[in-house]
Amino acid sequence: MDALIASTCASAYLLLQGLKALGAALALRQDARLVRAPLPALWMQDVALLQPILGGDPLLAQVLSDNLAALPKAQFIWLLDENDTVGRATAKALVAAHPQHHIRCTWHAAAPDGVNPKTFKLTAALPEVSAGICVVLDDDARLSAGALAQLVSELDHADLVTALPCYLDDGALGARLMSQFVNNNAALTYLALLALMPPLSINGMCYALRTERLRALGGFAPLLHQLADDLAMARALRAQGAQLHQSSACVEVQTHTPNLARYRQQMHRWFLFSTLLLGSERPALRALIGVFHGLPPLLLLGLLVCALAQPAGLAGALGLGVLVARAALLCTLQRRLTGRMRHRPLASIVAELLQPLHLLHALLVRRIRWRTRLYQVRDNDHFHAL
Repeated sequence: MDALIASTCASAYLLLQGLKALGAALALRQDARLVRAPLPALWMQDVALLQPILGGDPLLAQVLSDNLAALPKAQFIWLLDENDTVGRATAKALVAAHPQHHIRCTWHAAAPDGVNPKTFKLTAALPEVSAGICVVLDDDARLSAGALAQLVSELDHADLVTALPCYLDDGALGARLMSQFVNNNAALTYLALLALMPPLSINGMCYALRTERLRALGGFAPLLHQLADDLAMARALRAQGAQLHQSSACVEVQTHTPNLARYRQQMHRWFLFSTLLLGSERPALRALIGVFHGLPPLLLLGLLVCALAQPAGLAGALGLGVLVARAALLCTLQRRLTGRMRHRPLASIVAELLQPLHLLHALLVRRIRWRTRLYQVRDNDHFHAL
């Protein structure tokens, strides 16, 4: 019986992962075939990077400095909270240390209850943007000049272009698990179904639009009362017939996640946002996403349980074979997208097996901590601070 269950789980797991990998490969090929006109000589000077900033993460100054070094000619607009003394001090020190860069700091009061704090600051800052291209970039994200150039060039083919996330860990257990979750799933989630449908959402960590087009589409104001701002932006633009493009350009994300408690908090927020996306989609699409993205961790768990029960038999051999094939697939995708492998075998497996628990946690507990606030969430447009 163990061998039969193991065979079924192994076959189904490899089939689903293979189909997702094929979809990702087709999307990457299509992205590579896009005709990209040469950028003007001074193209970077016409890019404004809007970065909502909140102090507290010990990596903040380093990440912001790395972006300044990578994008020396771009305009940086740092959106800071009036009561964030750490964030303001960090920004002030960096402005003083980089007088040659175009950096503008704006100060913002706390967002009212029921208003997304990130979107609140973006809405206030948009009228001040004079650059032709607007890039929203989280304060824990690093963007290379090559990736930014790709995003900008792909705006010839879409209204909004979003980057593909990859995660850099510092060796801490929480960061290691989080990095494996992101690096395991980014391509297989964002790219896999593009052959069947346009993007359902975007990567809110980094996306680009032409400034005038963004204003014509209503800017950020219609998203103020939506908690998952990336999902809200995608739906608002799709409702107006705008075209979204998922780029293969990578943005590297790094946050200080020193322990399992911080890891669990972040994963709870991400999975709760995922339930907001699924909850408003039609049943057939929810079923498709559930099969492609929800079933594989359960199949892997079933296979490994059988393999541990019969390590010297067929189940054990199947378990080992699937783990080797899985690692090879993930390493190949990571090398193709980011230039190097980011695979940690044990942490990668644990991160996948924990996904059903994160989903259950998000379904049962509708209270999340986001930066400095605690929210009770009923729906994407129905949340309040506690």
